[in-house]
Amino acid sequence: MLRETRHEQLLKLLREEGVLPVGRIAQRLGVSEATARRDLTDLDRAGMLTRVYGGAVARGPVERPFAAEEAEGRAGRDAVARTAAATVEDGETVLLDIGTTTLQLARRLRGRSITVATSNLAVYDELKDDPEVTLVLLGGQVRRNYRSLVGPLTQSGLGQLYADRLFLGTSGVLPDGRVLDTTDVEVPVKQAMLAAARHVVLLATARKFPGTGTARICGPQDIDALITNQASDPGTLAVFREAGVEVTAVDAELEGRR
Repeated sequence: MLRETRHEQLLKLLREEGVLPVGRIAQRLGVSEATARRDLTDLDRAGMLTRVYGGAVARGPVERPFAAEEAEGRAGRDAVARTAAATVEDGETVLLDIGTTTLQLARRLRGRSITVATSNLAVYDELKDDPEVTLVLLGGQVRRNYRSLVGPLTQSGLGQLYADRLFLGTSGVLPDGRVLDTTDVEVPVKQAMLAAARHVVLLATARKFPGTGTARICGPQDIDALITNQASDPGTLAVFREAGVEVTAVDAELEGRR
């Protein structure tokens, strides 16, 4: 079993069953206790579980309210959004994921002759009165805490859509390039977005390396371009470059002085 797959199964076990001893983890995964201990150490360092005497417990998802998230890290987010907006061409159909960075991107797309499709209610509020933008709001169940739409209706709508570009958000990026989210219910929507786009751009500020999250969205092989900050972890950026991803790292401090 690949290490990445083993880590995902280990975290799933802990989320479903709570605290598990090392011996039980090894048995359930079909590996040696030494391998199980190494996996626990790796995931503990990545902030995805907590070691306890004899075993481990998964860290519960910590999703901050949208307004609280938006208030922090603005310089880095604005630099990423400015760079992303410059890649969009008139006439394109752009798919915007949930998140505060995609909201900032939407602000920079105002007045553009483009189509924007989104499950992000904050993006909808930003663009709903813009006569130049053709705005498509995906249906679904409303998650008020994070101002998003999720569920089968959202996924079904994405199945009818084909976008030139997807701007994908994330709560965290692991050193091996795995892209994460803190909330399992958002992951099927994000994966449907990946399938609906010709070109996938991951937007991730330096705070997202490694960030948080236990639910896997995709790996670096599913990303075409990454826009981030110069302060982001160089080792992780190297993993993306090795996977053939076009990596752009922008100066957040410069944006903050503008």
